[in-house]
Amino acid sequence: MAHAYTPGLRVTALTTLRRTRRLPLKGEVLVAAGDQVRRDQIVARTDLPGDIVTLNIVNRLGISAEEIAQYMLKAEGDEVRLGEVIAETRPLIKWFKTQITSEIDGTIENVSSVTGQVMLRKPPAPVEVPAYIDGVVVEVMPEEGVVVETVGAFIQGIFGVGGEQWGTLQMITDSPEQGITPEIIPDQCSGKILVGGGRMTHRAIEAARQAGAVGLIAGGIADGDLRQLLGYDLGVAITGTEDIGLSVIVTEGFGEISMARKTFATLSECDGKDASISGATQIRAGVQRPEIIVPSTEPAATAAAGGHISGMDEGDPLRVIRAPYFGRIGRVVELISELRQVESGATVRVLEVEFEDGERAVVPRANVELIES
Repeated sequence: MAHAYTPGLRVTALTTLRRTRRLPLKGEVLVAAGDQVRRDQIVARTDLPGDIVTLNIVNRLGISAEEIAQYMLKAEGDEVRLGEVIAETRPLIKWFKTQITSEIDGTIENVSSVTGQVMLRKPPAPVEVPAYIDGVVVEVMPEEGVVVETVGAFIQGIFGVGGEQWGTLQMITDSPEQGITPEIIPDQCSGKILVGGGRMTHRAIEAARQAGAVGLIAGGIADGDLRQLLGYDLGVAITGTEDIGLSVIVTEGFGEISMARKTFATLSECDGKDASISGATQIRAGVQRPEIIVPSTEPAATAAAGGHISGMDEGDPLRVIRAPYFGRIGRVVELISELRQVESGATVRVLEVEFEDGERAVVPRANVELIES
């Protein structure tokens, strides 16, 4: 049988997943291998060094760099408070005294007799890393972080914005075709991850945010709505750091697109269950997809190991990711062996796909994405 490799999105009701939770620099790991952890439990923490503020003492006091130590009231390592005098002149007439005060709360990092500058460092910023998912710690990286394993449903999206969130999944549409509008957003959905079928609008996202939702999942979104949400045009970059109050995940693409039936059915089965989501997306090298993880009570032995894409065969479900069939779902009918010329003039490998409505088309293999179960 013909066989081909293609990138794929995973949509599965039960699999084994591992997530690495790593500190940005060395710190303290708070759990041990074998520990059961909750998604909001802090598993590692550290302190990021505070920012540096530089004061040009010699220019402000009118002295030479070599003389700076004679005018300093504070030494390296001393703590200082905002507005506290750290250096001053000693004139014969005290009314002519010049004083330099600290511009921050922090410490004296360095006093340089070469540049005549004093560097102040702001207090360290604490960084805490949560487990993100309910599971078991299967590996500890000393002073760096841990690897957490869980078993459950796993759905990858096409695109998302916003960072990691967790809450209870709540279906708010009855079909994968029904879009999300402000009228169907529940009045009280604090801590909920709302799931709809078709396109979500900017007004619906605003309504969900005002109602306290932590996440919104739908089949599609218009680029204009995304621009309104972010306040700017999003280029080719990494998302996930946007401060928008909730995470937004699109499972199919941009425009009026219904959610794939398998994706909608899998999420419907998880209605009312706790989930962890991340809108972080990277579409360049090192592809990262937004994700929905719903931990299960099933034993790990019953779940397949996740994350492996072996290829594409006839009968496999797929999604077209480029025009003119962008966003449509279908199955591979035939992996055509001979090369064919496309509209651009290029000669490429193609396949025949049958869409959900029975229509068939021949499309380049590079224009499709496997929906992996």
